[in-house]
Amino acid sequence: MRILVTNDDGIESPGLKQLAKKASLYGDVIIVAPKVEQSGQSHAINVTKGLLFEKLDDLVPNAPTYLVDSTPADCVRFAKYYLHDEFDIVFSGVNKGYNLGEDIMYSGTVAAASEAVFAGKKGISFSAHHDDTVHIDKYFEKIYDYIFKGDLLSMGKLYNINIPLGDAKGIRITHQGNAHYNTKFVNEDDLVYQKGKPHFDKDHLNTNSDVTAIFNNYISITPLTVDRTDQKVLEKIINR
Repeated sequence: MRILVTNDDGIESPGLKQLAKKASLYGDVIIVAPKVEQSGQSHAINVTKGLLFEKLDDLVPNAPTYLVDSTPADCVRFAKYYLHDEFDIVFSGVNKGYNLGEDIMYSGTVAAASEAVFAGKKGISFSAHHDDTVHIDKYFEKIYDYIFKGDLLSMGKLYNINIPLGDAKGIRITHQGNAHYNTKFVNEDDLVYQKGKPHFDKDHLNTNSDVTAIFNNYISITPLTVDRTDQKVLEKIINR
């Protein structure tokens, strides 16, 4: 298996190297990551300016490594359309901070995995607590076995994984929940900053959500789709 590893925290993020090291136990790895942090860039791509790139020393042994001065989605596109690399799957992360609920829409980490699906491949995004990305070392094999031995990739092409802080009680298959952010725009030195924090406890009635799983110390695995069509509404309109 050929694994493309990328992220949205940038080429120097420890989580990227941790994920690449784990991935190298299961296949041939190539690393293409943004030059600088691209958090919150979602699925943006650069179509108006040329992309600066650089071939670096291997970040992990035998893993060709490139930085691209653009977004996570562009890193995947660069690997496919410029390097013509025949990767089978994208591992994106480990993101420094959860990608739960509505953050899935904003996440460059999830977007990179989604771009893999656009390229006809599979994609898995990995995220962890902001202060504890090292838990990928503890739980990666368990997650890998759950997905690959459980044949989840035959049922779906795209999965979003979040790893809780501390000891995980197990794995739950989840749906997208609501992080219940108390978003605030704060003026500091004549600049407006977006601030606030999530309140995962408020999603407790949403029993099978990714937010509730993390709040209760479970690893969350959420199957996603890149098809934005609301199938239920579509069927209602067609059949009315």
